[in-house]
Amino acid sequence: MTLKLGCIADDYTGASDLANTLTRAGLRTVQTIGVPAADLALPEVDAVVVSLKSRSIEASLAVARSREADTWLRARGARHVLFKICSTFDSTDAGNIGPVMDALAGDAGDGIVLVTPAFPETKRTVYQGNLFVGAVPLDESPLKDHPLNPMHDANLVRVLSRQSRRQIGLVDLATVVHGPEAIGHRLQELLGQGIGAAVVDAVFDADLTAIGAAALKHKVSVGASGIGLGLARALVEAGHVHSHGLTHHHDAPVGGLAACLAGSCSQATLQQIAQAETIMPVLHLDAEGLVAGPDEARRALAWARERIAKGPVLIASSATPDQVSALQAKHGREAAGHAIERAMADLAEGLINAGVRRLIVAGGETSGAVVDRLKIPGFLVGPEIAAGVPVLRAIGAEAGDMLLALKSGNFGGPQFFADALGLMR
Repeated sequence: MTLKLGCIADDYTGASDLANTLTRAGLRTVQTIGVPAADLALPEVDAVVVSLKSRSIEASLAVARSREADTWLRARGARHVLFKICSTFDSTDAGNIGPVMDALAGDAGDGIVLVTPAFPETKRTVYQGNLFVGAVPLDESPLKDHPLNPMHDANLVRVLSRQSRRQIGLVDLATVVHGPEAIGHRLQELLGQGIGAAVVDAVFDADLTAIGAAALKHKVSVGASGIGLGLARALVEAGHVHSHGLTHHHDAPVGGLAACLAGSCSQATLQQIAQAETIMPVLHLDAEGLVAGPDEARRALAWARERIAKGPVLIASSATPDQVSALQAKHGREAAGHAIERAMADLAEGLINAGVRRLIVAGGETSGAVVDRLKIPGFLVGPEIAAGVPVLRAIGAEAGDMLLALKSGNFGGPQFFADALGLMR
C-alpha cells in the first residue's frame, strides 16, 4: 500500500468528518483508531486517517502520539501529512495545535506550514485571520462556553502565536482568490521574513481548492476537513489519484439491535435529543450519579435492555453549559469529564454485549471513549448521514461486523438520529 495522503486527526469524530470528506472527493479512505498494528489487514486505499484522542491531553503526549502516527504514514509512502484539527480551532494557550504543528513540521523539514480551519460548507470561514462560526466571530459563538477548550479569541494568528515556537503570519483572502501560485509566492515572502506558519483565509468553497493545491507542494499542513477537501481535489486534478466513487463495502446489511449515546453538550445535540424523544425512548442520565460511581450507568443499561428489542433507544449524559459548569466546579473539570466518559464507555460495552450492532454516538470525547473501549482498530467509510458524519463499518472489531456513526457535537440537523438510523441497516 502506497498512500497518496496521510492524515492525523486529534479526535475520533473529526477523523470521521475528514474521512467522509476525502471519500466524497473520490479518495478511497480508511480511518484507523490509533496507529495501526503491523498485522492489521487494510484494503488498497489512497488515504488513511489515523484517529488520535489528543486534542485535550498533555501537549507532550499529543506530540509523541502524533509523531508516531506521522512515522507510520510516511513509511507507507505519504509525502504530505495533514494534521486535522477541529474547525473551531479547539485548543488552549498551552496547545495542542501549536506544539504538534511545530513537531511535525520540524521532522519533515518544512520551512512554513499552511494553517486553516475553514470549511464553508459547515459555515466555518476565516477572514483576515479571524475565524467565524456562521455570521459571528468564534469568541461570540457557543464555543466561548466549551467545557474543555473555551475559545475567547477569534484571531487565529494571535491564538497560534501563543502556542507555537514559530512566528505566525497571514495569507489574506485578496491573495487566495488569485490562486495557488499567488498563495505560494506569499508563503515564500513570509518565509523570507522568518515566518514559520501562516493562517490562510478562506470564505468560499473555491478557496479550498486553491489552498489545497498550494499546500500539496509542502510536506505538512494543519486544518479542518476543508483543507482536506482541497488536498483531495489537488491530488485528483494532478492525476496522482484516480477518482473513485463510494465503494460497496457497505452494501451488505448488518442488522441487529440499534442504540444511540449522546455525551455532547452542544446546542445542536441538545436539539437532536429533544427531537429523538418523539420517535424513541430517551433516558437522561444524572450527571452527579455518573461521577459518584457505576450505579447510574448500571441503571441505564438495565433500562435499555428492557426496551431495546422493540426498537432503538437513546441514552444521554448531555447537559446545558450551566449544568456542566456547576458539575466541574464541584468535582473538577478533568475528574468530571473522565467519569462521564468512562460511564458512557461502560454503557457502549454493555449495549454491544446485549446485541447492539448499530451504534450512534454524539460527542467527540464520548466517541473516543466508546471506540477505545470496544477495541475497534479501523473503519471503512460509507455513505454520508449529514455533512461531516459518515456511516462507518468496523474492521477488525472483536464484536464482529457492526456499523457506527461518530458525530461531533455541533454537526447534523435536528433529525440527525432518525437520519442515521435510516442509513444504518
